[in-house]
Amino acid sequence: MDDHIADCDPDSLLPTRHTLLTRLRDCQDQAGWREFFDTYWRLIYKVARNSGLADAEAQDVVQTTFIYLVRRMPNFHYDRARGSFKSWLRVVTRSRIHVYWRREKANATLRREPLDGQTDDGADLAELQADPAADALDEIWQREWEANLLSQAFSRLRSKVSSQQLLIFRMSTTGELPLNQVAKKLGVNLAQVYLARHRVGKLFKAEVLRLRRETE
Repeated sequence: MDDHIADCDPDSLLPTRHTLLTRLRDCQDQAGWREFFDTYWRLIYKVARNSGLADAEAQDVVQTTFIYLVRRMPNFHYDRARGSFKSWLRVVTRSRIHVYWRREKANATLRREPLDGQTDDGADLAELQADPAADALDEIWQREWEANLLSQAFSRLRSKVSSQQLLIFRMSTTGELPLNQVAKKLGVNLAQVYLARHRVGKLFKAEVLRLRRETE
């Protein structure tokens, strides 16, 4: 069965994300897969950790998730009726975590079941729907997805503003220091702090919106 990714509005999946996901159909596109891995491995790892897995177990889930994706992406195509990219990646991640849990709870025979995507996907998803921990895992996913999205948005600013402006924005939005203290600490005047905070803040909001449109 082919994998599907969709969006309620095909125009809301912007070319950057569309192009990247299409490139992943080629397993030899190392640059595309590196970009995809760098963008989402921390998200998958943190979701696995917050679901109760230890560090090594969470790393195993990251590995098996990407092995699964490498095997599935050659048959990938968009389907408007199947949900957003965000939902698709959530289901894939949940299924890999669920397979791990199922293996750990199973008897010796089931413990030999592979985690590398060879299990029946339909059975995995059916069991997920009945999993009492699924709602809690979805809450973890939403929280970590949001944190990952904000981190991506901030990273995109590096090519658009100076490092000083980026530092001013970060320090002035954490709330840890009054703005006059931020200015003093960085050796700039207060007007520069206000200007950088406004300019970078506007760009940051635009990047967050762009990422939401690409993925949700």
